[in-house]
Amino acid sequence: MKSRYSINKIIKIIKEYENGRSVPDITREYGICNNTFYRWKSKYGGLDASEAKRLKELEDENRRLKKIVAEKELYIDALKSVVEKKY
Repeated sequence: MKSRYSINKIIKIIKEYENGRSVPDITREYGICNNTFYRWKSKYGGLDASEAKRLKELEDENRRLKKIVAEKELYIDALKSVVEKKY
């Protein structure tokens, strides 16, 4: 699901919190719930924009590789079932 906020915007929101703004003020201004803010804080807290972008790229690559492995596993299972039926 595509986020309404870019990674740069999320980093900016977290920096506002680190500079002393309260969570209720931030969540009210940006229209997010507290859980969303704290999830972002745990995931992106302490990162700058370039590190967060790299993290996102690595997550996308990891997702793609997991999909490839799952497809290969299905292919292997199909081949095993064909071989077992022959004997």
